[in-house]
Amino acid sequence: MSRIGKKIINIPAGVQVNVSADNLVSIKGPNGELHQQIAPEIKINIENNVMTVDRINEEKQVRSYHGLYRSLLANMVQGVSEGFKAQLELIGVGYKCSANGQLLDLSLGHSHSILFELPIEVKVETLTEKGKAPTITLTSFDKQLLGQVASKIRSFRKPEPYKGKGVKFVGEVLRRKAGKAAASK
Repeated sequence: MSRIGKKIINIPAGVQVNVSADNLVSIKGPNGELHQQIAPEIKINIENNVMTVDRINEEKQVRSYHGLYRSLLANMVQGVSEGFKAQLELIGVGYKCSANGQLLDLSLGHSHSILFELPIEVKVETLTEKGKAPTITLTSFDKQLLGQVASKIRSFRKPEPYKGKGVKFVGEVLRRKAGKAAASK
């Protein structure tokens, strides 16, 4: 049995979980509402604010679905109750960022500034302190969407391996390369 799949999911107060007849799971909480279509081979049981995920047979595909859907549902419950956060920092001379509503303005050393419109589910805050790298903080209740948006922002200028200049996640460890070796005779 799947180690992840057989873990229970505790449903906090204020979170409502509904499973329709066609296996569409709707989870609603203080932060928002999420929906996930579940494969028919997977059954969802809800008793006493505890959700369990079970499978009906032992086929290889169904076994892989078991852990996948349990993780997706756990992330949905955590998202609508607590939310998720991703932080990016801009490393480089002259790299700047500013947010105006859902519009993120990035200056990343290109000949033009990049204007990136964020989905309404994602909230953005920018922080620029003297002597520190500018940071972008993204918050959302949808973990998948948050990861996609953060990855897209990072793709505008990925960190390069020599000086580390670019957009990187806070706490991300980059593999650095040695620079040019000095000529010796």
